[in-house]
Amino acid sequence: MKILLFGKNGQVGWELQRSLAPLGDLVALDSRSQKLCGDFTDLEGLAKTVRTVKPDVIVNAAAHTAVDKAESEPDLVRTINALAPGVLAQEAKRANAWLIHYSTDYVFDGNGKKPWLETDATAPLNVYGATKLEGEQLILQSGCQHLIFRTCWVYGARGGNFAKTMLRLARERDSLSVINDQIGAPTGADLLADVTAHAIRTAQQRTEVSGLYHLVAGGEISWHGYASFVIDFALRAGITLKVAPDAIKPVPTSAFPTPAKRPHNSRMNTTKLQRTFDLKLPEWQSGVARMLSEVLEKS
Repeated sequence: MKILLFGKNGQVGWELQRSLAPLGDLVALDSRSQKLCGDFTDLEGLAKTVRTVKPDVIVNAAAHTAVDKAESEPDLVRTINALAPGVLAQEAKRANAWLIHYSTDYVFDGNGKKPWLETDATAPLNVYGATKLEGEQLILQSGCQHLIFRTCWVYGARGGNFAKTMLRLARERDSLSVINDQIGAPTGADLLADVTAHAIRTAQQRTEVSGLYHLVAGGEISWHGYASFVIDFALRAGITLKVAPDAIKPVPTSAFPTPAKRPHNSRMNTTKLQRTFDLKLPEWQSGVARMLSEVLEKS
């Protein structure tokens, strides 16, 4: 099997390089790749790359994910998050290849408290969510065989993430204010990559699994609860912090105005994915604890 991976150096792409390597011949690209085009602003170049490589599976881990910045550059974001995946879908259809693509809970309006189902009505709140939804739609319209994984609150030990930011601030400040009315599940890039590899193996034997799936870690938490977990873990590990556990103050989303509106409800129902691929998704705490152990060991 030949696999073509885009976005190799992002948090998810980095883990995918590991998880996909045992499946076959892996060609991994990013926007700076020279011999083959991995630049998602070059739509013709992307199409040419797919035709040159002739992959059995295309995995798209590239995206414009700067949610606030997206509000001021909607055309660029649409090219990267919608039109480029659409091109990959058309080329996948032409080549009879599978397309694996990652989307987001931001396609929903974030209302209510019920975990979102794949069949729930979409209503994105911002440019990022709207372009990711259009990307999904273009893939569906192409008729290619695909796996679209919607996820949320993605983190990795490599690069920046929320937990690292909280640890840095906890070393600098006596108190922290963290949002407590947005609820989701911190989901590791390593979990996304491992599930992807498993799903690709399944898809090679069962073409009927083509479709849209929600993929997040188990459980739910607010950003405030997430921060409290991180600080408590670090203190238990003997890390010296200025902030005390009772000095992490819960505040509403309105306390931190941003250019892009955020959803309050990022809960996602993963029953379809777990049943289809015979998987059990671990609780978010296990992945975050593992990531923190790695981060704190290096600090």
